[in-house]
Order: sequence, then C-alpha cells, then structure tokens
Amino acid sequence: MNDQKRKKIAFYTLGCKLNFTETSAISGSFPEDRYERVPATTKADIYIINTCTVTEAADKKCRQAISKFIRQSPGAFIAVLGCYAQMRPQEIAAIPGVDLVLGTAEKYDVARYLENGEKTGKPEIHSCELSDRIGFVDSLSAGDRTRAFLKVQDGCDYGCSYCTVPLARGGSRNPPVSTLVSEASEIASKGIKEIVLTGVNIGDFGKSTGETFATLLKELIKVEGIERYRISSVEPNLLTDEIIELCALNGKLLPHFHIPLQSGTDKILALMGRRYKRELFAGRVLKIKEMIPMAGIGADVITGFPGETEEDFNETLLFLKELPLTYLHVFTWSERPGTRAASLSGKISHEEKDKRSKILIELSHKKHKDFLMMNIEKNAEVLFEKKKINGMVSGYTGNYIRVEHHWDPGLTGAIRKVKLKEALDDEKMSIDLNE
Repeated sequence: MNDQKRKKIAFYTLGCKLNFTETSAISGSFPEDRYERVPATTKADIYIINTCTVTEAADKKCRQAISKFIRQSPGAFIAVLGCYAQMRPQEIAAIPGVDLVLGTAEKYDVARYLENGEKTGKPEIHSCELSDRIGFVDSLSAGDRTRAFLKVQDGCDYGCSYCTVPLARGGSRNPPVSTLVSEASEIASKGIKEIVLTGVNIGDFGKSTGETFATLLKELIKVEGIERYRISSVEPNLLTDEIIELCALNGKLLPHFHIPLQSGTDKILALMGRRYKRELFAGRVLKIKEMIPMAGIGADVITGFPGETEEDFNETLLFLKELPLTYLHVFTWSERPGTRAASLSGKISHEEKDKRSKILIELSHKKHKDFLMMNIEKNAEVLFEKKKINGMVSGYTGNYIRVEHHWDPGLTGAIRKVKLKEALDDEKMSIDLNE
C-alpha cells in the first residue's frame, strides 16, 4: 500500500513517564502498511490522546489538548485514552469532535477499535469498571534511543485520600522478574545503554508474583549491555535498606532516588492516608546519604491540603530545609471527585495555596543550586542525548545533574567520563571531558 493510502496518525501523551511508555507500546500496535506516524504538531487523520487525571490542572490540560487537535485538523478522528478517560468518559464524550473514549483496560486495543474508524458524529465509549482481574500489559519505549523506559509495575493498593490512581488504574500488579529480564535483554540488543524503570508504585513490585523489587534489581543488573538503571519514584516505606545498599554497591544502579513525602507533618500525613510518619522519610534520606554521599534525592510535596494550617506548612518547610534533598516536585492540592480528601473540612484558599507553593518552589531552586555547587570539580559519567539544541548537547550524570557541552556528534548516545566545572544556572552545569 503506498503512502497516499496510509492514514496519518499522531500520538500525544499527558502526565507521567509511565503514560509515555504505554503510548509507545500502543503506537507499536498500528501496522505500518496502514498507518503513517506523524508529529502531533502537524495535520493528521487520526489523533490518539493518552490522558492523565492526577490533578484538576491535568484534566484541564487534557481538554485543552483535545480541543487543540480538533481545531488543528477539522474532520480528524479523535480517540482519547487512559486515566482521564477512565474516570470521566461522559465528560470527554461531550466535547464536540471526540469519536472514541477508551479506559484503562481498553486503551491497548485502540488499533482494533479503529479498524473501521470513521467519524459518525456520535462518540463511542468503552471505559468499563476496573476489577481485580485486570491484567498487566507489557510496555517499553526506546524514546530517542538514548535510553529506554521499561514498565515494571502498574496500579496501586494504597488508597491515599487525595489520589485517583487506584480508581483510574486498578490494583497493584506486575509481570514476573523473568519477563522483565527478557525485555531488558531485548533493549540491550538495540544498543541502548540506560533503562528507566517505571510504574505507579514500583516499590510494591511482586504483589502478583510473590517476588520483590530488590530481587528484580539483582537480576536486571546481570543483563549484559545495559550499563545504567535509573529507578523512578519509590514510596519511603518500601525503600528498604537492601535496595539502598544494592545501589551503593553496584554502579549500574544510578545514585538517584525520588521519594514521595507529600507533607512534613504527621497530622497531614495521617489525613492523606500515607503509610509512614515523617521520621521514617527522614531516616530513608539520611540512610542514602550515609551510603551514597553524592546521591541526588528528590521528593514530592503537596501543599494546601485540607486542614493544613500555617503552622503545619511552616513545620513542613522547616523539615524540608533541614534534609539533604536535591530538589522538590511541588503540587498544589486540588479536589478530585471520588476521593476521601474531597469531603474533608478546612479547605485552603487558592491565594494561600499559591503562596505556599511558590515558597516551596523557591526552596527547591535553592536546594538544587546548592547541590550543583557541591558537585563542582567532581568526576562523573554522563549519558549524552542525541539531540542538538542551540549548538549544545546535553545529558545527565548518574545523580541526575543536567550538563551541557558544545555539540560534538561523537558524544551523542555515548556514556563519557567528565569533570563537572560550574553551575550555569540552578538547573545545569558545564563540564570538561576526561580523556
């Protein structure tokens, strides 16, 4: 079939790295003899939009993206998938121009739903109730072939009072270690050197197979050809000494940790339904620094949660200031229908939430700048990207410092030893290449 007869299809993803990994797997289900993949910024016959619903702002971005593509290519077939589609299918279907809405369990079958996909003027919805029997669908993404993203776990059993993820994705589940080792070997065969392990709650790995996340790490580091594994977010109560010690002893496991805190007061942590107290979080951070002094450590923080008084906020702020964290991901609480937090009293005004958020973001910038200064004249290994931007090539150290160097095609996709020279701003550093 020639290119004129192939339908142009574009994919657009909102939300977390897991969503991007899953979009890559979904795009691979469309046969090349029938579909021509094009950038979402161009006109297409079909747009596949994989959505997020973690915050009210995420929902808004999803609706804006849908409307943008409808305006961009009037008459295009619009399919909306994923978490927002699972939670609010009727809301999405009510947007004029939407043709297909698929929830969490159905999104991987989008190619089948589109076999006879013609606009009818009436949206088709397949967003069924999730059940304990929902399966695990393998997903991996090679991105720009600098690194790959490997989905190792999906869903969550935690039921935090503010979170819609269990409602949108179902309970915690995972494939066996042996399957993931095989997928890592497949990635290695393509010449990719780094794998980012993704999931909703990856520290909970093993729920459906009777294994552990530590066991998975021990087996993955045996895969020949993969030189670096970056671990995404791990809950503090699941970040065991064994995992930290594995990272300290094996150079393939990068010295970069992201640990959700959410609040620095036990009172708010209890209202959130979190499974730890702040002392446990502090203990995990200090254990990492004891074992890996130059590790990068990030944390998630939610501000403006119902019942968070000025005193509570200041307690969280002081707690964060005193911990050797590298950066913060700051979220402003927004009410999510269907969650327990939506019915809590003590709501905070938008103005106050914005003020507190700005204070935490400023603290994050300061902490990251301080971390960069600590790394001046340190030796590191950097995996360089394959993109040229403004005459520069960039990459990341193991402890998650972004670096820049003048463009050199010999660096692209390579892991090179460097010396960190100076902080260019509070986000990145310059380097000298070690010969």
